[in-house]
Amino acid sequence: MNQSFLPAKFAHLYEIDPQFSKSVAYFSMEFAIDQSFKIYSGGLGFLAGSHMRSAAALRQNFCGIGIFWTCGYYNQTRGDGREMAVQFRRKHPAFLRETGIQFSLRIFDQDVLVRALYLPGDVFGTVPMFFLTTDLEENNGFGRNITQRLYDHDHNVRIAQYMVLGRGGAKLLEELGVSPDVYHLNEAHGLSALFRYYEQVRDKELVRQKFVFTTHTPEEAGNEKSDVNMLQHAGFFGDVALTEIRGLIGLEDNTFNHSLAALRLSHQANGVSKLHGEVSRQMWQGYEGICPIDHVTNAQNKKYWADSILENARLHGDLDALRKRKRELKERLFRIVADQSGKLMDPDVLTIVWARRFAGYKRADLITRDRHFFRELLSRSDMPVQIIWAGKPYPFDYSAMETFNHLINITEPFPNATVLVGYELELSRDLKNGSDVWLNNPVVTREASGTSGMTAAMNASLNFSTWDGWFCEFGKDGENSFIVPPAAADLTPEMRDHSDMMNLYNIVNEEICPKYYHHRNDWWRMVLQSMNDVAPFFDANRMAREYYEKIYA
Repeated sequence: MNQSFLPAKFAHLYEIDPQFSKSVAYFSMEFAIDQSFKIYSGGLGFLAGSHMRSAAALRQNFCGIGIFWTCGYYNQTRGDGREMAVQFRRKHPAFLRETGIQFSLRIFDQDVLVRALYLPGDVFGTVPMFFLTTDLEENNGFGRNITQRLYDHDHNVRIAQYMVLGRGGAKLLEELGVSPDVYHLNEAHGLSALFRYYEQVRDKELVRQKFVFTTHTPEEAGNEKSDVNMLQHAGFFGDVALTEIRGLIGLEDNTFNHSLAALRLSHQANGVSKLHGEVSRQMWQGYEGICPIDHVTNAQNKKYWADSILENARLHGDLDALRKRKRELKERLFRIVADQSGKLMDPDVLTIVWARRFAGYKRADLITRDRHFFRELLSRSDMPVQIIWAGKPYPFDYSAMETFNHLINITEPFPNATVLVGYELELSRDLKNGSDVWLNNPVVTREASGTSGMTAAMNASLNFSTWDGWFCEFGKDGENSFIVPPAAADLTPEMRDHSDMMNLYNIVNEEICPKYYHHRNDWWRMVLQSMNDVAPFFDANRMAREYYEKIYA
């Protein structure tokens, strides 16, 4: 008997390890599990997907609950002028199985039918996972629309999405006849599960004993606020009276802060890096009644991400094998570059990649902001440089999309710089495998963790980063990475950006290029050191274990 907390039909396919016998249901808005299953937007999904794989590898009593987004986040393509274009197309993954479970949720005074689909663990090497959908013929247009597009632009639709994930996920567990020991909210999107549980037990302390909360960002957009009367009308709190809700979360006005409510009704919370834990504690320290905030540094599943040939070379300390395989992987990436842009890049030239979600604080265009220096960087004949960008802006973040298109325009004259579209799991893998340097330059303290640099390091790419997020626990300047020194704290945002930009240029010109071209053995010894340093701590197996030890306990 494997002691799975799930019914036999959906039970884990392995014997539960006794040290991980506590049952956990993990609620997340997105999961990046496989290229064929496009229900994610970026880092939050990449992290959640790795967690599901590592929880299975450790034989944990764990399941994932998400939403099947029939149109995904969006398909990123190009318009006639090579600018970024957005497409929404329905997906039909044949690997999702019917559970036979469906139920109704009352959302904005409408009965919405919800159906539960199941992803067995042996399909992609994960724990058992359940995905909810309302895109059903039985629902009207409003109901069908709820689970079509991840992070819908309409606020009311987004609240309905949170209700399907939270209240719907809690209702699914009731339909399965199970009550997990822990409800893990990966961000506050699934918060309504907490109120569904309160609806059943009417005991604040019982709720707090069951729930834990992971916060992923200090950004305003990631700590959503809503009008509490609108939430009550939507059915967010079920049949719990608004006066009771106000008392539960200590709400005195009408502004409902989703993250704050999660902090007040969970028994434990965590940031996603050591620095982010400190930032989060400082950010929320003035609020009464919140739970303790610890940290569990994000990580990625090495077994999934690491190229096996590079990994074998690392294990044997074989620098020649590292060099040879890296060149092959660069050639593979450059075929994608040629296909998308018509530009033929050279596998013997230093290649810098910036690839992640486009958002203002991540400063995708920072290295381009001084046109003279940027042109000089790309035009040199000695120690040449190639630069590639990729990433998905939120499809209604017009400022981020403008930055994306600006980069397309500014790189157009240069055969050694380009912007790729379609940044999903497989392109992410190819970019990490094919880059020499992984550039990361967010405004310091704004990046809670960031994880793309971890998988880049696993694949023989050196991190070049500002001192933020996970990197503060990894980076050793000149030994395993290149560090952009922090700008002075009293600078204006414009002066800070200029300082960081000039440091980028100086480090590329004075450290990175000379080492790559003139001290090749030193370069590859540094690559090997980086690969050795990134695991096991930044392998998601450590992270999945640490959640049991620090958060679920």
